[in-house]
Amino acid sequence: MKISEKPIHMYPWYLRPLFWNQERKYGKVLKSALLWARVPKFFMAVAILYGVLDRRESPVDPVLRSLVMVRVSQISWCRFCVDINASLFFERVGSLEKLDALEKWRESELFSKKEKAVLE
Repeated sequence: MKISEKPIHMYPWYLRPLFWNQERKYGKVLKSALLWARVPKFFMAVAILYGVLDRRESPVDPVLRSLVMVRVSQISWCRFCVDINASLFFERVGSLEKLDALEKWRESELFSKKEKAVLE
């Protein structure tokens, strides 16, 4: 799908920090962000929700949060979301072994009782 790109200054001012952060982290503004930016308030709502779920002060372990976010992305069939959340999981764990088994987590010995309870 071709996404018409317009200069960043053409988007609402409140989206520009999100674009700046993507450029800093990934070297460019991601095409999915440009697609989501077509509905700016929805994009901000998703970004805020993501920030709330993945905040440093969260009582949930960061690795477990990343694992759940990848699983939700799989269930939602969002390949972009799977990729970006898998990348964060890899940063936190240094391995993709659990992600390779995530779709069949119930049968896998890789997951702890706690992880299985959360994934359930």
